[in-house]
This record gives sequence, structure tokens and C-alpha cells, in this order.
Amino acid sequence: MRRARELAPELAGFAAVGICAYAADLGLFVWLRGPVGLDPLTAKSLSFVAGCSVAYAGNALGTYRRKAAEVSRLRQYGVFFAVNVAGAVVQLLCIAVSHYGLGLTSRRADTVSGAGVGMALATVLRFWGTRTLVFGAGAIRTRTVETAEQGRLGSWTG
Repeated sequence: MRRARELAPELAGFAAVGICAYAADLGLFVWLRGPVGLDPLTAKSLSFVAGCSVAYAGNALGTYRRKAAEVSRLRQYGVFFAVNVAGAVVQLLCIAVSHYGLGLTSRRADTVSGAGVGMALATVLRFWGTRTLVFGAGAIRTRTVETAEQGRLGSWTG
């Protein structure tokens, strides 16, 4: 119970950032598909990158702001992007299993498997990956330290 209380603010922050990122992704996708007239894959690719960027900024500057300052932002964003791609793959796999494996081919079934089951599983993966691989103990950290023997600044990864 205590662990859940300690985790609640992190989960709330992650969820709030996720909602903003989802809105940015969806809004940009609709605009790119509609008035701009891009094809669906190009529109979704661009909106996905924008959504990832909003999510990274919100988590780095908000939810995980105390942990984000210790690492290279570019490297951190790369790992964050990879975690989000893994989440997208989970959603696509859920649709593929439902649609092609189980033969549930209606629009409703695709929506439930992709936006329901797939989104739930992908969110769990993204939360774990963001908290562990991007901003947590498993993150690759680069720090500048002074080496006593050489009397100059050096970098180490650990």
C-alpha cells in the first residue's frame, strides 16, 4: 500500500503527459490527413514523432525532472523514442493477432485490439521503459568527473 502511494504521483504525471502527447499525435494526424492532404503513413509517422517529442519533453521537464538532468538529452531522447516504438509494435501485434490470427476482422474488433488491449499493454511497457531505461536505474548515464590523478575533466559511463 505504501509503495502504491509513493508511485501515485509518478503515475499521475506520466498519465497527464501521455494524454497531452496523445492529443498532439491525434490532432496533428487529423490535420496532416485532412487540410494538408498527406498520405496516412506519412501523416502518422510525423504525428508519432511529434507525440513522442511532447511525451519526452513532458516527462523530462515534469514527471522525471529530478532524474533527467544527469544524462545526455539526445541519448535519453533516443532511448525514449525506442521505448515508444516498442509500444507501437505491441499495439500493431495486438491488431495482427486479433485480425489475422483470431479472424476478428470488424472495425470494432480492430479498435478494441489496437486502441484497447494494445494501448493498455503498450502503456504498461512505456511506463516501465520510461521509468527504468530512460530516467531510472537502468538508464545509461554519462557524467563528467574530475580524475584526481590527471587533474583534468573526463567522462565515464555507468
